[in-house]
Amino acid sequence: MSDEKHSKGLIGRLRNYFLAGVLVTAPIAITIYLTYSFLSMIDSKVRRIIPFEQFVPIEYQEIALPGIGILVAIVFFVIVGWFARNFLGRLIIRMSEYVVHRLPVISSLYGAIKQILETVMASKSQAFRDVVMLEYPRKGVWSIGFVTGVTQGQIQENTKQETMNVFVPTTPNPTSGYLLFVPKKELKYLSLSVEEGIKLVVSAGIIVPEEKG
Repeated sequence: MSDEKHSKGLIGRLRNYFLAGVLVTAPIAITIYLTYSFLSMIDSKVRRIIPFEQFVPIEYQEIALPGIGILVAIVFFVIVGWFARNFLGRLIIRMSEYVVHRLPVISSLYGAIKQILETVMASKSQAFRDVVMLEYPRKGVWSIGFVTGVTQGQIQENTKQETMNVFVPTTPNPTSGYLLFVPKKELKYLSLSVEEGIKLVVSAGIIVPEEKG
């Protein structure tokens, strides 16, 4: 009987070790894989666009030089950024945007993407500045959200209380979610960093931030 209990206990410990190993290695492995896949994709796309065989001797063309495509892409974006800050570059961009804004569907898509990028990449952006708890989707059920700003314009004018813009992400993909306009007094602000809040959402509550003493 004791041998049977010992066997069950050993199997239980091995199972726990296995699950712990998966939880530790899976995020690292997935991150490395996605990063490698993304960089390889950029590298291969740039290599197809730019004819490296014209600049590289024949005896070296078969040698894989990882990262050349990424380096070329970085240089390309730097040159485009420099060009965009000149008078001629700004003129061409304005003319291009004028044409894009005249296209029915593309204009809405372009405007939304541009606004999101400008908001997220702005140096003084307050996007995702606080982690909060709010009762959603009903009273008594709490969700994690990120404050993206103070509600303004017609939305604030039509509410009686000071309202905040709150993005409630989905699990495990935090890039999708719901935009809510919530009275500030109904939000519970947490002493978590945005990174800790995202980890909590992505891990479906498995990774819980430690209490700050």
